Amino acid sequence: MQSVDIAVTDLASATKKFFRRVLPIMLVMLVCNQLNRSNIGYAHEHLEADVGIGAAAYGFGAGLFFIAYAIFELPSNVMMEKFGARVWLTRIMISWGIVSFLMAFVQNEMMFYVLRFLLGAAEAGFFPAVIFYFARWVPAGQRGKATAIFIAGSSVAAALSGPIAGMLLSLQGALGFRGWQWLFGFEGLLSVAVGITVYFLLDARIEDAKWLTGREKTALISAIASEDAEHTTGKDTKVNRWKMLLNPQILLLCGIYFSVQLSIYANTFWLPSIVKQIPGTTDLSVGFLSAIPWVCAVFAMYFAAKWQDRAKSKRPLLVVALLVAAVGTFAAAVASPVLALVFLAVAAMGFKSASPLFWTIPQSGLHPLVLAPAIAIINSLGNLGGFVAPFGFGLIKEQTGSVVPGLFALAAASTLAAGLVYFLKERTTSAPPAAEAPEGAATAETRQPAAAR
Repeated sequence: MQSVDIAVTDLASATKKFFRRVLPIMLVMLVCNQLNRSNIGYAHEHLEADVGIGAAAYGFGAGLFFIAYAIFELPSNVMMEKFGARVWLTRIMISWGIVSFLMAFVQNEMMFYVLRFLLGAAEAGFFPAVIFYFARWVPAGQRGKATAIFIAGSSVAAALSGPIAGMLLSLQGALGFRGWQWLFGFEGLLSVAVGITVYFLLDARIEDAKWLTGREKTALISAIASEDAEHTTGKDTKVNRWKMLLNPQILLLCGIYFSVQLSIYANTFWLPSIVKQIPGTTDLSVGFLSAIPWVCAVFAMYFAAKWQDRAKSKRPLLVVALLVAAVGTFAAAVASPVLALVFLAVAAMGFKSASPLFWTIPQSGLHPLVLAPAIAIINSLGNLGGFVAPFGFGLIKEQTGSVVPGLFALAAASTLAAGLVYFLKERTTSAPPAAEAPEGAATAETRQPAAAR
C-alpha cells in the first residue's frame, strides 16, 4: 500500500513539473504561431494600398494557408513520430518564421499566394504534434486541463496580436520600411529565435527529462503505459489504424471542428476590418479594440475549463458554447459597429471555449494506435474552415461591400454544429470529489484508465 502511495505522489509531482516547465514553452510557441497566423488581418488594408491586393485576393491568400495545412498535416505528424517532438517542432517553428519574414517583401498577388501556401506547409503538424505530445507525457485525468490551458493561450496570443500589430504598423517609414513590413519581419524573426531556443529546452521522451527524478520518470511512464494497455489488449494490438480512421465518428468530429474553425478564422482575419467601421479609429486603436473579444474569450475558457473538470459529459457544455457563438454572431450582424464589437466578444467566448471542450472528446476516447493520425485528420480537415471563412468573407465583401451575410452564415454553421454534437459518442467520466485536489495532484480521475473516460 505504501509503495502505491509513493507511486501516486511521484506521478503527481511529475505532472506538476510538466505544467510548470513544459507547458510554458508550448504557450510561447503558440503565441508565435498565432502572431504569424493573424498578422495579415492587420496588414490587409496596407497590402491593398501598397501592393494592390483586394478583398477577394486577400481572402483567397489567407485561406490558401489552410489548403497547404490540410495537405501536409498528416505527413508532418508521421514525421514527428519518426524524428521526435523536439526536432520536429523546432523545424516547424524555424520554417514558418522564415516564410513569415519573407512576407515583408511581397510585391504582387501571386507572391502573396505562394508565401501563404508555403506558410501553411511549414506550419502543418504543429497543433496535433502538441496534442500528441500531451498524450505521451500527461496522464489522462490531467490531459484535458493541459489542452485547455494550451488552447486558452491562443486567445491570449490573439489579444496580444492586436496591440503588437498596431505598434509595429506605427513604425511606418522607419529605416525606409513600411509598417506592414515591420509587422511581418519582426514576428517572423521572433519565431525563428524561439524555434532555436525550443530545441535546447524541449525533451522528446520522458526518459530524456533531466528535470524529473528517476522515480518520477518511472511513475509517469507506467501511468501512460497502463492507459495505453487498456486500449491495446488482445486483438486490438493487431488493429489496422488506417481502417479505424474511416470511423463515422471521426468524420463527425471533423464536421464539428470545421464549424468551430469557421468562426475562429473569420474573426481572426476580418475582425480588424469590422472594427475599422467604428468612426475615428486608427491602426493603433483598431489593434487594441480588436483585442477585446479575445480577452473576453480567455476568461470564458477559464470558467469553461473548471466546469469541464466537474462534468461527467462534455457534450452539453460544447452545445452551450456553440449556441453562444451562434447568438453572438447573429446579433453582431444586425447591430451598429460599436455593439457589433460587443456581440463579437460574446461570440468569441462561445467559439473559443468550444475548442478545448471539443478536443477532450477525441483525446480521451480514441484508440492510441489511431490517436496521432486521427488528430491530424480532424485538425487538417477541420482547419479547412480557415480557408472557407476568409475566402468566403472576401468574396461577400467584394460583391456586397459588407460582411453581414457572412456573419449570418457563421451563426447558422455554429447552430448546425450544436445539433451534430447530439450524435457524438463520448466516454463519460465519474464526477470528481467535491474537494479539489491540489494542482497536479493525482485524483480518482487521474488514476482512471483512458478507456473508461
